[in-house]
Amino acid sequence: MRRIRRLVHLVLFCPFSKGLQSRLPGIKVKYLLVVWLGIFVGSWVAYMHYSSYSELCRGHICRMIICDQYKKGIISGSTCKDLCEERSLLFQHCLSSSPTQQVYSGLWREREVIIKCGIEEALKADSHPDSVPRRDVVLFDKPTRGTSMDEFKEMLLNFLKSNLGDQPSLAALVSRIIAMADVNRDGKVSLAEAKSIWALLQLNEFLLMLSLHEKEHTSKLLGHCGDLYVTEKIPHTSLYGVDVPPFLQSLLPSVVHQIIHQWFAPAWPRRAKIAIGLLEFVEEIFHGTYGNFYICETGFKNVGYNDKYDFKMVNLRKVATEMTIRGFLKGRHCEQNVDCTYGKDCTATCDKLMKQCKSEVVQPNLAKVCGLLQDYLLYGAPLELKEELQKQLRTCMTLSGLASQMEVHHSLVLNNLKTLLWKKISNTKYS
Repeated sequence: MRRIRRLVHLVLFCPFSKGLQSRLPGIKVKYLLVVWLGIFVGSWVAYMHYSSYSELCRGHICRMIICDQYKKGIISGSTCKDLCEERSLLFQHCLSSSPTQQVYSGLWREREVIIKCGIEEALKADSHPDSVPRRDVVLFDKPTRGTSMDEFKEMLLNFLKSNLGDQPSLAALVSRIIAMADVNRDGKVSLAEAKSIWALLQLNEFLLMLSLHEKEHTSKLLGHCGDLYVTEKIPHTSLYGVDVPPFLQSLLPSVVHQIIHQWFAPAWPRRAKIAIGLLEFVEEIFHGTYGNFYICETGFKNVGYNDKYDFKMVNLRKVATEMTIRGFLKGRHCEQNVDCTYGKDCTATCDKLMKQCKSEVVQPNLAKVCGLLQDYLLYGAPLELKEELQKQLRTCMTLSGLASQMEVHHSLVLNNLKTLLWKKISNTKYS
């Protein structure tokens, strides 16, 4: 045993030593060096993966916090019993990209779902367990005890006006929120039910899901408990059907990325159908029922599709309301246009004389989406269509100016592109 330990020590720590060469004359040192490097790199990758996972993935803390508040009667929701009592809402694979925004794939009532939960206060629990109950004070603080139903409706209406603008359809949205809050369907909203729905409305993605609930291009909301909510799972979370693993993304050149995407992308007619759905989504959020919305990070990882190749918006956190962007830009100091950017690519112009940002985004959603669709649609496109498709996409990508001054042109370009694609796949199995 001592000889084995000595041999392992020599392989790991002394690959160049003469002692190793004399003991193992048949093995070349360069091969041992490769083995040593492989073990070292493998151990480092495993350590980094574990530390990253433990930092990002804290579903157990999320469950602990939510169930603690539920058992105290502070919150309520349609999934609380399944999550905290029957344990039939199961967390499975961690999909989180931020420690404060927990995202998990899960299983609920024999259906694959996505579970989302924010745990800003819960992160303090690791070193200070006594701070966990503070979350009911910080997050579930409104409405207060004694608030009447009329006062709560007024709270909701004012909140929606500040976030969506003074839209004539807000009264109907308030009624829908009240109906969703009434989990036990007794025609009343308890304080716990009201606190839960109010906390959920503070989450941008949840608010947008409610605002766009009539559309088929967003995930369906299936239930909630406090500010934890459950949505349907979108089978394909990228336009190309597959993503390059994160640890390889920085190592592979962009050409290799493009080749991989082309290999695994759906057939062109199916891509055309997905693209039509994306264009319809752009049309719907442009002066829609509850105002104007902007896509502020137009990447292929934020959009996907289901098994029928119907477009689905994967990440609504990258979408913002017009009121949100106006609030961000109002009075903002700037030296150049880049200083007036909300998210990744919602940019307004900088008034260089006043040193302040103007209030409207200059590049419409359609121009950014067409830039995304250019490589997606031109690769493998039918030859008789390719030239006209390229021409229309180029025209679309050059759209600029204030949306309020170009509504007719915007709609014309969008409809022309949809018609071109639809004519090619209509009356086929792909339609």
